[in-house]
Amino acid sequence: MGFARTCSVALVGVEGVVVEVQADLEPGVAAFTLVGLPDKSLTESKDRVRAAVVNSGGAWPQKKLTVGLSPASVPKSGSGFDVAVACAVLGAAERIDPRVLTDIVMIGELGLDGRVRPVRGVLPAVLAAADAGYEQVVVPECTAAEAALVPGVSVLGVRSLRQLIAVLTDEPVPEEEPDEPGRPDPMLAGLCVPGAGVGTGLSGGLDDARHLDLSDVVGQRSARTAMEVAAAGAHHMFLQGPPGAGKTMLAERLPALLPPLTREESLEVTAVHSVAGILPPGKPLVATAPYCAPHHSATMQSLVGGGKGLPRPGAVSLAHRGVLFLDEAPEFTGQALDSLRQPLESGHVVIARSAGVVRLPAKFLMALAANPCPCGRHTLVGDGCDCPASVVRRYQARLSGPLLDRIDLKVQVEAVTRSELSGYGERGESTRTVADRVRAARERAAARLAGSGWRTNSEVPGHALRTRWPAAPGALDVAELDLERGFLTARGLDRVLRVAWTVADLAGRDRPSVQDVTLALQLRTGVSRGAPMAIGALT
Repeated sequence: MGFARTCSVALVGVEGVVVEVQADLEPGVAAFTLVGLPDKSLTESKDRVRAAVVNSGGAWPQKKLTVGLSPASVPKSGSGFDVAVACAVLGAAERIDPRVLTDIVMIGELGLDGRVRPVRGVLPAVLAAADAGYEQVVVPECTAAEAALVPGVSVLGVRSLRQLIAVLTDEPVPEEEPDEPGRPDPMLAGLCVPGAGVGTGLSGGLDDARHLDLSDVVGQRSARTAMEVAAAGAHHMFLQGPPGAGKTMLAERLPALLPPLTREESLEVTAVHSVAGILPPGKPLVATAPYCAPHHSATMQSLVGGGKGLPRPGAVSLAHRGVLFLDEAPEFTGQALDSLRQPLESGHVVIARSAGVVRLPAKFLMALAANPCPCGRHTLVGDGCDCPASVVRRYQARLSGPLLDRIDLKVQVEAVTRSELSGYGERGESTRTVADRVRAARERAAARLAGSGWRTNSEVPGHALRTRWPAAPGALDVAELDLERGFLTARGLDRVLRVAWTVADLAGRDRPSVQDVTLALQLRTGVSRGAPMAIGALT
């Protein structure tokens, strides 16, 4: 009887579980049995592995073969177990020393000719292997750079099963024929799955927005200030105004104001994109804030995650550590919008399905944009609105109160005037200028919050802000009066205090003043309180 075992990784959401792949050969009628809760794509690996071993010059054992995936209680899916299954079978057949395979984690799909093809989720799989104490992993050659992002792990990238067998048996490694220059590489097809983003309108932040500059937006002084505050404190924002006022232009320039991702944040974002199958080939690490703008016809499942079997990341997870922009927000279904309440508060989304429960990261900056009414002319002067008052109220009520209560900044975007559009007015600041102030404010907040576990002002609970970092004496009097009058909820008061801290950080103050809280109230409620709508005017 021959027996061998090696390891691979099963992905549950963006988390990995190390799976022991065991192969057992017994005398009897030649058969291949795969056990351990495999899905359809994994069950088909029997034929792929057999053809790959034969076409790689190996002999397929003519015995009763049983391959077990342990723990058997964890559902396994995908084709990333092929390499581990093939090596376990060859170890049981004594083509490879079984002792060599024991402490190696293998990830990759096999082609019928023995080539090792890339699969989704290599980074989270290697992270799981490292957390479990494994130090050696085998991955497809084109994903070796992604796997090498994990420190403390020795990565072997292979192009074919022949090469892997030679490495494991200390034989000369055969050279694979290089692809013809200029021809598309079919091996990269496994890295970017069409439709994996569920139509979420994903782009790579600064990489796709280098030609977009904040100075291109004319006018909109209040909205520009709100964007600066939103970027500095990671506050959610709601832009309301007539069509053509520049709401989408402003939102598209928001990711460029965010500071570059830290190493830890980059690994989090890359892991989500790798699992979703939207990680661009040749770019193993996402270093800039992502920007996700789903169409208003998006379903609840495409926003928070879903799909057959175990759920896949949705728009809120693809926008993790970046910007989620919902244009024409009232046109989204009420169910889809209300599904955002939980991730807005917790920074993650928990999806329960019959196949299992998945926890996906979803810490994003949300920007909503909406017209004041169906025709969009409700707030315009000299252009009559055709919508009855009841229609306007119904349209605006599509954004529920609990959802709007989670929005820190509400800004009325005014129509652009002729003088502003003609360039007679003063040109606004560039993205680089505003981004420098945002970065300085973030550094100021990070120094204050060091050791607390929070990074931005929007994450700090209201109780901590009131006790550990109190505002200036009397600064909250106006906000507390609004709370007594019912204009603010308790959550709203906490959010006003968070915004006031961000304004103070941008202005270079040690703690919020009355003027900072007034501007925060103005940005929170959308009602003018006499505070200047410019950070520079507060210094």
